[in-house]
Amino acid sequence: MDQGARVESLQQLQQVFGDRLVRDPDLIAPYAIDTSRAVLRGAPLALVFAESTADVSAALAWAHEHRVPVSVRGAGTGLTGGAMAYDGGLVLSLERMNRIVGIDAENRLAVVQPGVITAELDTACRERGLFFPPDPASARMCTVGGNIATNAGGLRCVAHGVTTDSVAALEVVLADGRVLRAGALTRKNVVGYDLKSLFIGSEGTLGVITEATVRLKPVPPGTPRTFRASFDTLEDAGRAVTAIVGGTAQPEVLELMDALSVEIIESFYPSGLTVPRGAMLVGQTAGLDAAEKAEGITAVCAAHGATDTGVSESDALLEARRLSNPALNARGLKISCDVGVPVAALAEVFRGIAEISERHGRRVSTVAHAGDGNLHSTVEAPDTPEGIAAADRVIDDITRLAISLGGTISGEHGIGSLKRHELPWQLDEAAIDVQRAIKAALDPRGILTPDRAI
Repeated sequence: MDQGARVESLQQLQQVFGDRLVRDPDLIAPYAIDTSRAVLRGAPLALVFAESTADVSAALAWAHEHRVPVSVRGAGTGLTGGAMAYDGGLVLSLERMNRIVGIDAENRLAVVQPGVITAELDTACRERGLFFPPDPASARMCTVGGNIATNAGGLRCVAHGVTTDSVAALEVVLADGRVLRAGALTRKNVVGYDLKSLFIGSEGTLGVITEATVRLKPVPPGTPRTFRASFDTLEDAGRAVTAIVGGTAQPEVLELMDALSVEIIESFYPSGLTVPRGAMLVGQTAGLDAAEKAEGITAVCAAHGATDTGVSESDALLEARRLSNPALNARGLKISCDVGVPVAALAEVFRGIAEISERHGRRVSTVAHAGDGNLHSTVEAPDTPEGIAAADRVIDDITRLAISLGGTISGEHGIGSLKRHELPWQLDEAAIDVQRAIKAALDPRGILTPDRAI
């Protein structure tokens, strides 16, 4: 269908959405991009604000009929270009589907629409003595639907796993507008294929999540403790992480910031921290024995070379960690990657990143969800095509290093458009073929987030 015919066919959608169908380019612009460095190519045809599953179904049925590519937009906090609009495409915004449908404290479940802000769900649950385990650094901005679409992890991942571990059931609208329900409220469910897990982490390529039933956990008793430990080298910090994860005193949160990251975060969000020579570990323990566990963890750090340690009831250090992305971006470090390695390989991967940084002559900042081996490295580069290309070469080398150590090209941000060239580095031809066959079966006309994720 040519552009003129597409515009004419929009009248069908106008009848469904009224003024919730937007064609003004200036109003569409904020919804056509995400927070990644991906470049918008062309202009989308229209933006629709969905407020219900029926709305999403109508929008996708129209797009399927007219072969219009669809980009799915939550809060736009993605870092891999997954929510970028398409030239002549339809932008489907879910931000108005932001209702917490219900919290079932007895069964420790919550039913939510995809546009619910992650931290707001957590706050609502805590009023009932429960909490929502997934805790991305962007929790105050990102949505539950986006977390599910990318299978996000976050700060509490070391203790509670990634988002898929907290999802019981999903309502999903398929590319042709049909509504599918997958999963169950029960802990055990072996009926048919595990379709729920198929959609988790699919980055909007297989269907659009319109409702999720998520699992909650009781808030641990007592007062949490925040601990810190400074190291002269990243390798020492990596070895300490391996010892902590293998020890008896298990943290709820275990994060690492290299010296450059701490320096930049401290300049952006002053808290009186002394910048370490190599790296700083920060984390949190929970439960009635939180203080005892925190002291045990700092003792492990001291045994592995920590030069300074401390324990506090304040969570200011973790709040500073959450500000790492805006702080780094403010200093011009915008080209980043999200890789994962086995925890035992942390010392080796840090050593390798330092060598890559020196070889390319570019400063690299690394923050990490250290407890599960998920690293986020950001490269300092001028905001020019040449600078971005040079930084991308550094990122590619870091990614290859992670794979060589038994790791992955993405731990939680997903593939989007920016990392698709890396897929063959990790997946064999058969794995890629199978994934693309699934995509073709569920979206035969290729309208849902085409040319991304797989």
